[in-house]
Amino acid sequence: MAKPAWLRVEIGPNQARFAQVRKVLEEQGLSTVCESARCPNLPTCWGKGTATFMILGEICTRACRFCAVTHGNPLPPDPKEPGKLAQAVRELSLRYVVLTSVDRDDLPDGGASHFAACVRAIKGAVPEARVEALIPDFSGDLAALRAVVEAGPDVVGHNLETVRRLTTLVRDRRAGYDLSLRVLRTIKELSPGILTKSSLLLGLGEEEGEVEEAFWDLRRAGVDILVLGQYLRPTPRQMPVARYVPPAEFAAWERRARDMGFRAVVAGPLVRTSFRAAEVFEELACGF
Repeated sequence: MAKPAWLRVEIGPNQARFAQVRKVLEEQGLSTVCESARCPNLPTCWGKGTATFMILGEICTRACRFCAVTHGNPLPPDPKEPGKLAQAVRELSLRYVVLTSVDRDDLPDGGASHFAACVRAIKGAVPEARVEALIPDFSGDLAALRAVVEAGPDVVGHNLETVRRLTTLVRDRRAGYDLSLRVLRTIKELSPGILTKSSLLLGLGEEEGEVEEAFWDLRRAGVDILVLGQYLRPTPRQMPVARYVPPAEFAAWERRARDMGFRAVVAGPLVRTSFRAAEVFEELACGF
């Protein structure tokens, strides 16, 4: 299926900033989901000096059928990674940092303590920096979720990814639609004032009523920020695109989601979970 014109990615003009981000990442031995998941916004975001750090290695213990991240048996977590992240944030003068990770079902706490250590290291090194934690489900473990929340991230995200009917087709069997909703609900219960975020990919074969049902389920889980993007097949190994959703349809879904009470909605064909993350946080923090 040929990609429509609206999915063309334009490389931003700030090539010096792009090069700086790449240099710092290479020097610190850090990974980004921008590269590992083949995000279409990499040129734009790196050109603006932003990147979503992927911690806990580059190998995921799960094998979701929409994702290009390598899966298999990962190495032990790098105990120096929190310090490396803090140094990178200082060098890049970042004021908003997004952390995400692979699933680490091989670790007793799913990697939650390491995730928390990374949040604390950044906050300690650059107190003015805001940190968004885009977390896996940690198998729904309450202690693991509490560890991350108590580390003090400003936003916690966890992606629902798709509608209920397609979950078993799209995601790894250890993931779950209701499990993800429970994770999001638990985060709010642990810290009612924290901002929560979730994302859906469209174009996987979902129907209109199913998308609206997912919206309501996320609202009932207390989600503040909703992100909607187009599923793009990263490589031939992943599931094919069922449909390319036109920009006007994304705009209509954005209006519908705002009417349903989400505090912020970011929607568009090339949108991903961390896209415009800093702008959205600032808007909400200012009361808009």
